[in-house]
Amino acid sequence: MAVNEALETGDPSADRAPHDGIPAAQRVLEALRERIVHGDLAPGDRIVERAVCAELGVSRTPLREALKLLELDGLIDLSQHRGGRVRPFTVTEARELFEVLASLESVAAELATARASAADLARLGALHAKMRGHFNSERLDDYFAANSRIHETVIEVAGNDVLKAIHRNLTLRAKRGRYIAIFDRRRWQQAMEEHEELMEAMRRRNAADAGRIWHIHLAHTGHSLAAVLARETGTD
Repeated sequence: MAVNEALETGDPSADRAPHDGIPAAQRVLEALRERIVHGDLAPGDRIVERAVCAELGVSRTPLREALKLLELDGLIDLSQHRGGRVRPFTVTEARELFEVLASLESVAAELATARASAADLARLGALHAKMRGHFNSERLDDYFAANSRIHETVIEVAGNDVLKAIHRNLTLRAKRGRYIAIFDRRRWQQAMEEHEELMEAMRRRNAADAGRIWHIHLAHTGHSLAAVLARETGTD
């Protein structure tokens, strides 16, 4: 059976090559997440199943598995007759989401500061230095990747599985919001300064300062995102 025919009929043989070892649904999921977070798939855009299958070399079965997971992530809306569409970010959602994240990540920063080993601090310091280099070179996507890894590492080092599980349910939706927010040059500069302050607080082992700084950092991101969305949509 030809590959194109396999894609159309959903033959699973089309899902195995040329990416043996990586499940097809996972490849699709990661590719679509990346495009949504970075705005390559904009709010309201429909995910054209035939085009995605052809581009990524998969059948419709793993694609539809990936779409169900994207819906659980809060990144798309699924309709039986219209397929998947990228979910829009509203001003109200931005405010409410980052109100919760500011409190959640503040707790994580406090715990991480108290519990971090010397190796943990060195790892965060290396990520921070890499992010600062990307900031100085204005490589936004590379900066954002390092930035996201720092946020994830603070959660990991906090060492609280309940906190980690709650954060996981919010973080993918928030990741799209954080990317939108740094398109504001002033916010990007401010965010970099807040990361500097966090690292200093963690090196001093001042958990209260780390929590306060991280709460302000996430709150500022929420305010910036809400402002961007309000300008784009003409809403308050």
